[in-house]
Amino acid sequence: MSERAVVTAYIALGANLGDRHAALQQALQALRAMAGSGALRSSRLYRSAPVDAGGPDYLNAVAQLTTPLTAPDLLRALQALENAAGRQRPYRNAPRTLDLDLLLYGDARIDSAQLTVPHPRMWERAFVLVPLAELAPHCVPEAALAAVAAQAIALAS
Repeated sequence: MSERAVVTAYIALGANLGDRHAALQQALQALRAMAGSGALRSSRLYRSAPVDAGGPDYLNAVAQLTTPLTAPDLLRALQALENAAGRQRPYRNAPRTLDLDLLLYGDARIDSAQLTVPHPRMWERAFVLVPLAELAPHCVPEAALAAVAAQAIALAS
């Protein structure tokens, strides 16, 4: 039996409820420990205001993960981590204890009822593009960063 190919995936992390810093650190540790996952790199933490929602500011980051998991299996694993962190979904864009979005999965283009990759709104959000550009500048065109330059984002202290 041959081994499954390893894919590089990029995951956006965010939290704006509870101990946001601890939630992101725990999520990064869980991603590192995820069965079958390889190397993990992460951006610095950024602070940003909620987009299309209310609530406290978010802490955000992006992680680069190498994994043998399929995109649907990785999505399920990310949702399990969100649930373990107490994620509630009372309405669209509700404040959250942890939000994990699969941004990119290798060079795959996926459009299913459960998953769209690349993430459909990533190009509209500085809190995704700025940390993604920190990790993988080749994935973020300068024009995309320019398009979100007016959105407030800052390194977290």
